[in-house]
Amino acid sequence: MIRNARKITMILLASVIFIATPTFASAAFGDRTLQKGAQGSDVSELQDYLMTKGDFPYHTATGYYGEITEEAVKDFQRSRNLKDDGIAGPETIQKIEVLRRGNIGKQVIHIQSQLSQLNYNVSMDGIYGSGTVQAVEQFQRDNNLEVDGIAGPGTRETLDRKASKGSAAGKEITVESTAYTANCEGCSGVTKMGLDLKTYSDAKVVAVDPDVIPLGSIVDVEGYGVAIAADIGGAIDGDRIDVFVPNKDDAMNWGRKDVTIKVIE
Repeated sequence: MIRNARKITMILLASVIFIATPTFASAAFGDRTLQKGAQGSDVSELQDYLMTKGDFPYHTATGYYGEITEEAVKDFQRSRNLKDDGIAGPETIQKIEVLRRGNIGKQVIHIQSQLSQLNYNVSMDGIYGSGTVQAVEQFQRDNNLEVDGIAGPGTRETLDRKASKGSAAGKEITVESTAYTANCEGCSGVTKMGLDLKTYSDAKVVAVDPDVIPLGSIVDVEGYGVAIAADIGGAIDGDRIDVFVPNKDDAMNWGRKDVTIKVIE
């Protein structure tokens, strides 16, 4: 469990770092064959999947398909009895999008967020464990899909279709904002999603009401920037957020003010 917690912390940090970094292109994952020399947001998503499956050695998606990514794709292809050419074509991409027990990371959080949105009981911890398996199995039963607890193409497609109807992506609201720091008496510094803010003080994190903005959402906050909704709080209710600021004086200077927040994904 400690090892998993450390892994998910690094993956959440990678998400926070990456979303603050400009991408080279905005191709949708699966729309093109990816190989050495490619760059863009779809390459980043490929790297996210490789991290989820433990095949990518870095903790941050770079968006560039270099030798490291090529070797990681080859390792994945060999593990799935595919031609190990290091090229992410349709067959490799279809296999890599399958999520199952033991996977861990951002893509798992996405599945868990969709299930939670559809009122299935699942913890959004980024770990594809027994709870997520059971939630996927129940979703499959409810939608006349093969019940195997694996988020394969049919299950992913149905999840995407049903969850998109109530998706928060693109939502733009004005909220009351305050700021908080991890360095206070009695503060653990660990967010609801397991990110240790005392260790990773450069993380861009906001605390939200998950009934308004789902945990794991990527948001753009006026005056703060792009961040991950990785925390909650007893006083965070309705249209209100708390932005994480490492320095206590800076947090105090943020004060209490209305800001516009946009949910990116």
